[in-house]
Amino acid sequence: MLAPSGIHHVTAIASDPQRNIDFYAGVLGLRLIKRTVNFDDPTTYHFYFGDEIGRPGSLLTFFPWPNARRGRQGAGQAAVTSFAIVPSSVGFWLERLMRQGIEFEQPVTRFDGERVIAFKDPDGLLLELVSHQRVDQGDPAPAELRAGAQVPAAHAIRGLYSVTLWQDGHQQTEELLTGLLGFRLAREQGSIFRYTSDDGRPGSIVDLRLVPGLWPGIMGVGTVHHVAFRAADEAVQLGVHDVLQSGGYNVTPVLDRDYFRSIYFREPGGVLFEIATDGPGFSIDEPVATLGSALKLPPWLEARRFEIEALLPNIHLPLDLPGPNA
Repeated sequence: MLAPSGIHHVTAIASDPQRNIDFYAGVLGLRLIKRTVNFDDPTTYHFYFGDEIGRPGSLLTFFPWPNARRGRQGAGQAAVTSFAIVPSSVGFWLERLMRQGIEFEQPVTRFDGERVIAFKDPDGLLLELVSHQRVDQGDPAPAELRAGAQVPAAHAIRGLYSVTLWQDGHQQTEELLTGLLGFRLAREQGSIFRYTSDDGRPGSIVDLRLVPGLWPGIMGVGTVHHVAFRAADEAVQLGVHDVLQSGGYNVTPVLDRDYFRSIYFREPGGVLFEIATDGPGFSIDEPVATLGSALKLPPWLEARRFEIEALLPNIHLPLDLPGPNA
């Protein structure tokens, strides 16, 4: 069983890579902490967005496939990705989204005083900004690591808050979450079951929303590809691997993703889950101060760098956005 630690990252599918960077590094002010390639498809990028050092629990990553078909949210998917903000930032984010022409729903109050702003990214991925008193109120990073950040430190996103799974039923997924992945059922409200691994703190929440009769989700642009949960180290990961395998899950061997080690399997409701180690982290191949500034390739692809760079679209970090504190 995993020690209670929560979500490592969420990976989704985008279309245009530059538009993806403009939205997440520009509008949302996340740091592009790694630009690399999809290890299974080296002709496409893999972007990692997160806090200033890429801590597990802050990460949203993307495979930008310009020619991929549009996906569809539905049953058997991780449908909604939620970010954590401090309560005093709700007004800032409402104004910012309006300035940037991002459509959003008016804030609503949810579990235990959460204030939720729902919106979509340019590809239709369902997102939320969630404020709560449990969100860390401190300065998220040293000033030198926020140089060029598009969002003032006081209002910066503090990491992932939760993910929401849409499924026909909950019992088998609940058994996996509570029996192996270190979660517990925190509450049930209507069609939503909330599970937490750390007393409801940001990054430790999985909401399971029952959507019986809803069409099945279709993987593609604007949908989540998989959700990764944290393993402190490789020994813990291997223990989980063995339990999954003995329980009849079709789980992959351990795969080296350079910045962490991964195993993958589908949970009973159909969502692709990953167990990812916390280390070694994103500073193994470039300094923290310059994370995301250059294309990084795994050693086994370095011999193909010229070919890969020629095939990848040119990208750049977003220019300053208009308006004061926009």
